[in-house]
Amino acid sequence: MTPNDTLKRLSPCPSSPNCVCSQAQDVGHAIGPIRYRKSRAEAKEALKTAVQSLPRTKLVEEDESYLHYEFTSLLLRFVDDVEFLFDDETKTIHFRSASRTGYSDLGANRTRMEQIRTLVGEKL
Repeated sequence: MTPNDTLKRLSPCPSSPNCVCSQAQDVGHAIGPIRYRKSRAEAKEALKTAVQSLPRTKLVEEDESYLHYEFTSLLLRFVDDVEFLFDDETKTIHFRSASRTGYSDLGANRTRMEQIRTLVGEKL
């Protein structure tokens, strides 16, 4: 773990309701982080397997403690950015899921993150 790992934070959500982030403080954007018990490497692989099982998903960036995916909607081809940040000290995966365009996502980002939480469940 490098010293910068503990300093890294996800970008804050914009004022629009089409974003959720486990590091957000306001009720509209806040969502609980994901906890893990295994090693960071094992948790990361389990999370990657779960996310890659979802349709129209592309991994665009990865390092030791960070993952960035693009999710593309089926009909209108909107792209959402989903980022995961692993904090090994607290065994926590912080995440942010946000639409690139538009204002409302009708809860799609929150629903997606709860689906991912369910998929990884006991595997972490």
